[in-house]
Amino acid sequence: MAPNTCPTTDLDLNLILAAFATHKYHCLHHGRKDGAAGPKAIIKNVDMSDEMQQESVDIASAALEKYNIEKDIAAQIKKEFDRRHGPTWHVVVGKNFGSYVTHETKHFIYFYVGSLAILIWKS
Repeated sequence: MAPNTCPTTDLDLNLILAAFATHKYHCLHHGRKDGAAGPKAIIKNVDMSDEMQQESVDIASAALEKYNIEKDIAAQIKKEFDRRHGPTWHVVVGKNFGSYVTHETKHFIYFYVGSLAILIWKS
């Protein structure tokens, strides 16, 4: 496999193109752990264990199933991370935003589920 590439099974072409728009981000994709159908997560940037990455995708997927409003999705993800891993977690959910954050080591993830970007970090 060529450098800066990743497998592309079952992914939307637009998401693939977005993931490869710049080579400075590495790309992973995760299916849902429960086997349910739905958009795959495309991880754009991460400083987090593989286990916590999967947990992030699972928590975000559950919030996306429960809520339609971005603020409510972000609130649900934050509350769940605070509950599971202690404070203080921060979450941004949206289709168009920039960010520059400082995070604790091994506590940062930025990924897409469908067209929504999700940024989660602990400080």
